[in-house]
Amino acid sequence: MIGENILTARKHAGLTQEALAEAVGVSRQTIAKWEAGESTPDLAMAGALAKALEISLDDLVQIGLPPVGPGMRGKHMFGLVTVGDKGQIVIPVQARRMFDLQPGTQLMVLGDESQGLALVNANFFLEALEVMRHDGK
Repeated sequence: MIGENILTARKHAGLTQEALAEAVGVSRQTIAKWEAGESTPDLAMAGALAKALEISLDDLVQIGLPPVGPGMRGKHMFGLVTVGDKGQIVIPVQARRMFDLQPGTQLMVLGDESQGLALVNANFFLEALEVMRHDGK
């Protein structure tokens, strides 16, 4: 799967195998072998690939999820959560770190009956309100 992700991300970035190889510091043949699934990059090389392709390391190694493509950059699936008896959920640690969610961070729960639920940092709405107040003066 990582080979398919490398190929998709490279094409999305508009890079040739040669250009990606140069950016990462390997041969074009190495890129070709990674994309074909004949070998896989080690962790250091995976990090260099993610940086060169301007994607996260998670996006590079995700298995069973849609590959990175147009409109997918910055999109993440953190896994499943379970709603507890009182409606509580535990947000996966990776998501908490990425979005700097600390104990006490307030999230607004948004819902669309046809699309589902979304959690949005409440500061986004407070900042938007301040902008509207400022523009109204």
